[in-house]
Amino acid sequence: MSGADDIAALDFASVTPEEFARIVKGLSAKEIGEIAADGALRARVLKEVFGRMERQFKPEVAGSLEALIRWKVTGQGATPDAVYETRISAGTCTVAEGRSEAEPRVTLVMGDADFLKLVSGNSSPVTMFMLRKVKIAGDVALAAGLTRYFDIPKA
Repeated sequence: MSGADDIAALDFASVTPEEFARIVKGLSAKEIGEIAADGALRARVLKEVFGRMERQFKPEVAGSLEALIRWKVTGQGATPDAVYETRISAGTCTVAEGRSEAEPRVTLVMGDADFLKLVSGNSSPVTMFMLRKVKIAGDVALAAGLTRYFDIPKA
């Protein structure tokens, strides 16, 4: 079975963030490419990851932060880009699929592999930016510290 098959077989509801991080860490670039190429599987993985953001949000760290973060996960070939927005406001975090009319405080653009590495704690946003793996428009300081607002497991 390939890494894509392993991900496809997952019952995301029963997978802890730490287990997900370990799974992502073990995937090769080719396996992540297979996940990204399977439109239904990619959509399922992205929906699960963004759904967990609300539960992994750390309001005590965010304090009075008010921000709309737009995420654009770029597709390859026939796979379309996926856009999600994370709104941090009044100590809460909400996530919506799609692009709103609101102006984001920061927009992060990256490919599937880099996105999965970032959200699973397998890569640093600063390192990714320095290596040009992520493009940032807007508040670069917010983007650099974004991971501290979430309980991101280490694999």
